[in-house]
Amino acid sequence: MAQWTSAVGAAQLARLLNSQQERPAGPGSRRPPAYRALADGIRLLVLEGRVPVAARLPAERELALSLSVSRTTVAAAYEALRGEGFLESRRGAGSWTAVPAGNPVPARGLEPLPPEALGSMIDLGCASLPAPEPWLTRAVQGALEELPPYAHTHGDYPAGLPALRAMIAERYTARGIPTMPEQIMVTTGAMGAIDAICHLFAGRGERIAVESPSYANILQLMREAGARLVPVAMAEGLAGWDMDRWRQVLREAAPRLAYVVADFHNPTGALADEDQRRRLVDAARAAGTVLVADETMSELWLEEEVGESRMPRRVCAFDPAGSTVITVGSASKAFWAGMRIGWVRAAPDIVRSLVAARAYADLGTPVLEQLAVNWLFSTGGWEQAVALRRAQARENRDALVTALRRELPDWEFAVPQGGLTLWVRAGGLSGSRLAEMGERTGVRVPSGPRFGVDGAFEGYVRLPFTVGGAVAEEAAVRLAAAARLVETGGTGAAAESPRTFVA
Repeated sequence: MAQWTSAVGAAQLARLLNSQQERPAGPGSRRPPAYRALADGIRLLVLEGRVPVAARLPAERELALSLSVSRTTVAAAYEALRGEGFLESRRGAGSWTAVPAGNPVPARGLEPLPPEALGSMIDLGCASLPAPEPWLTRAVQGALEELPPYAHTHGDYPAGLPALRAMIAERYTARGIPTMPEQIMVTTGAMGAIDAICHLFAGRGERIAVESPSYANILQLMREAGARLVPVAMAEGLAGWDMDRWRQVLREAAPRLAYVVADFHNPTGALADEDQRRRLVDAARAAGTVLVADETMSELWLEEEVGESRMPRRVCAFDPAGSTVITVGSASKAFWAGMRIGWVRAAPDIVRSLVAARAYADLGTPVLEQLAVNWLFSTGGWEQAVALRRAQARENRDALVTALRRELPDWEFAVPQGGLTLWVRAGGLSGSRLAEMGERTGVRVPSGPRFGVDGAFEGYVRLPFTVGGAVAEEAAVRLAAAARLVETGGTGAAAESPRTFVA
């Protein structure tokens, strides 16, 4: 019986391998043999989770043809991977990826490090900040006071607590977007919302247009749902969307869904202006595409010139009929990742369909957490907590930018006016290899290809504003050490033992 659970085709694997930038040759270093470079490339794809564990690899002859190398080269690479524990084979069943005994199975998303690892490893993988106290504690205490009446019920509210749905609707209305509670469904975080939307609108094999780059965990969610992702390149720097490309993709590919982050885009930090928003909604409507607007970063503006009164109107403001735009919001980025409360704003019939489908998923969202968010919204605690969050993110951003410019002056990035992330071109180095070497120098960083489709953005890394002060400075030092290891092919002097930080 075969031990593989999925398969990767020769053409797909060739695209992923060809996207990896060739490591620069350091002084006195030699270019590795072709089989060794191929084995290293496949191993790196497995370690990053871009090729899953237990995935059947193409036959030697097929991969050789796709890569334009000899079959001997592929056979030698497979043999090297078998010897290192990254490949298993059985006659008649082929070869499939594996990890050596004792190694953790690679994550395909951006899961945070376990708390016990935070002392020695600086985690720049997860774009989330600690809770803004005392507001988390006060919100939970307020929720407990409101809980008794709900405790006497069954506790299942598939559309969300009526009080919270009404409060979220009121907040949209106050921003000039008339909204009824019937247009709101409360979900388990933004991921839960987008998962529900994808299952309702985009069955297996359906096309979904996505920004390129885009948020890695959402891309993986869509892949695992069986969607066919259609990437649409972002404009350079912080310019936002390239509307000519969007119109062309919507017209020619006719995707069922399009997913966008208009407010301080993850990972680039770009902020789409009102004209871009209006034109994208018009183009989606003309193409018959449902536009999913992710607003999870919308309140994380960090400069007064883009403050609340000067932010562009929400994407759904340009869809007054409610037939084109579905909005997704969340408390997880603006408040705390541990507060798994998200919501959908859509036409009432769409909300009813989402609620009906929920009976076969998670049934509902925890009552206590909904009461806590409702307490924050109704008391003014939300605004004070988010103001504290903005101050933390601004201070962290400025510390990280200063440290990077000092330690890695060749790295290029534009400093966003909001959000939680820097999108960094790593001075011609491979982002995948930087992530690999970062594990050795004590800094965890996600590589650019996690945020692209089919290996794009190999020369980038994403750096969130989650650490500040001395920890940000040390993170830049460790990234510089990782860069030196990449430049020497991992054969340079071993990095010093990472210092321990309590962040």
